[in-house]
Amino acid sequence: MRVGLTLYGSLDERSGGFRYDRKLVEGLRAAGDAVEVVELPWRAYPRGLLDNASPSLRDRLRVDVDVMLQDELAHPSLVLANRDLPYPVVSVVHHLRASEPRRLSPLYRAVERRYLATVDGVVCNSAATRDAVAALGVDPEATVVAPPAGDRFDPAIDDDAIEKRAAALGDSNPSPLRVAFVGNIEPRKGLDTLVEGMARADAAVELTVVGRTVDEGHVGDVRRLVRERGLGDRVSFAGRLSDAELADVLRESHVLAVPSRYEGFGIVYLEGMSFGLPAIASRAGGASDTVTDGETGVLVDPDDPAAVARALEGFAGDPDRLAEMGRAARRRYERHPSWSESTARVRRLLAEVADAVDGVDATDPEVAT
Repeated sequence: MRVGLTLYGSLDERSGGFRYDRKLVEGLRAAGDAVEVVELPWRAYPRGLLDNASPSLRDRLRVDVDVMLQDELAHPSLVLANRDLPYPVVSVVHHLRASEPRRLSPLYRAVERRYLATVDGVVCNSAATRDAVAALGVDPEATVVAPPAGDRFDPAIDDDAIEKRAAALGDSNPSPLRVAFVGNIEPRKGLDTLVEGMARADAAVELTVVGRTVDEGHVGDVRRLVRERGLGDRVSFAGRLSDAELADVLRESHVLAVPSRYEGFGIVYLEGMSFGLPAIASRAGGASDTVTDGETGVLVDPDDPAAVARALEGFAGDPDRLAEMGRAARRRYERHPSWSESTARVRRLLAEVADAVDGVDATDPEVAT
């Protein structure tokens, strides 16, 4: 097949959604498909909507492919332009903007509903994402769930290492519970909720924050919260790290905590599980596809620092339970579909969509009209 991929920004971006797109392109090419990538400039939402009237954007989209993948993140620039495209479209939905707790969610829902009405199929990263697009009118028969793999690292960790790490919490001179937060630092990721939960927890906890600053105001608010709660010596902001540096942080941590206000999937939970780390994750969105409450981690409601505090206390106070959940987390990672399995699911949908268009007889009077 000749496949295209349209997205905002560069395919080389490091966040989970871009890694998904990049691995999908690599998998399609390895399977023998020709893939042409169309990179559009990042747009603020209103400016993206104006792109639909741009002849230059429409010219960029007119590539010779059998079927086009579109990263749904770029939907503002495509919602009207899609009507004039000469090929079928399959949207890759990491999570809907309308699913996030935002003031303008009704507007986003209306625009995304209109955008999804222009596509011929949808790739979803989780069952929760599939349900969200179905709620906007997409036929479930036109969707496929193809979760990302969490194989970014090769921790080479075994049960003995997981147990030894947890046992240090129960020594005569116990170490603090080491918690890692990994993600873009923006309100949706819930770092403020984690810091407040840490302040309320009756346990010795140290937090390492790894991630790129997306919202300067939010970072300022979180740093102020750290100072006000007297956590300056227990919270460190590491910024963006290389994969090797991040692996070192995860290898030395006991728990991964990202209590997001919404996650379409949350690949970071799976990546933490590869190190045998149970997760503290949000019930909102697709995290429950990976994190089983009480087995591979703890699910909390968004904006619930008291629940985060209880989870931290539970891990810090019971090394045996921490080790058991760490082993279960590692097993869950090992059972997860590989990139090749997910790519195969996507290829089947792409072939079905392309074949359906090829099978339409343009000379049929009913089609022509």
